[in-house]
Amino acid sequence: MFSEAMEAERDDAVTDDELDVHRELFTAYARGQRPPETITVVGNAPMRPDPARARLIDDSDLVLRLTTFALDEHGEAPCYGRKTDVVVVHRGVLASPHTFADYTSRLYLLAEPGRMHWEPEWLPDWWPPDLGFLPIPNRPVVRPLGRLLGLDPAQPVWATTGTLAVYLCARLFPEAKIRMAGFSIVDDPEQTRFAHAWGADVEVTVDHRLRAESALLRSWRDEGRVEILP
Repeated sequence: MFSEAMEAERDDAVTDDELDVHRELFTAYARGQRPPETITVVGNAPMRPDPARARLIDDSDLVLRLTTFALDEHGEAPCYGRKTDVVVVHRGVLASPHTFADYTSRLYLLAEPGRMHWEPEWLPDWWPPDLGFLPIPNRPVVRPLGRLLGLDPAQPVWATTGTLAVYLCARLFPEAKIRMAGFSIVDDPEQTRFAHAWGADVEVTVDHRLRAESALLRSWRDEGRVEILP
């Protein structure tokens, strides 16, 4: 699905060999088909109950969730699903009760685009002391995505964690069916606060350009690169 288009978007100086470790670990953590044929990235936006959506999420070979995410609670109407194979966080994450629950059975990825500019190398004091993580590399992933978004690499601006996760999955598994759920920026690129399915709203920080991300995600949807679940 993504292979031909991604080929034209890659930095000539970057090879997919740099992402072999990520590809192998994603495959190892997939609870279904290996390598995964269906991947769902679940964002943090609130969603209405929908048993069909929750079933599609949980039936995916690989499910990625982001930062302050929600899961379906027992006894509630199905909405977000519960399967969690990969968690994408950043150093300033506001953890929900689900973010680090059962962390020994998940793969944790650390998005740190700010390291290209000003972000220090540190982890919060509450980070589980026995939890390791795998960085999402900036040169082969963050920078090419920034070019797709038309961002100036000299400026401290970068994609949101959700769009970064979708792009990474497409780079790792270009033939997989990639689904998205809980991405409010697709239909609301003008928002200044992100509503979360768990916890309080958070401000959209100055390092994001939601209008460019929305346009890119909608183009991927229209081209059949991704499926956006209702």
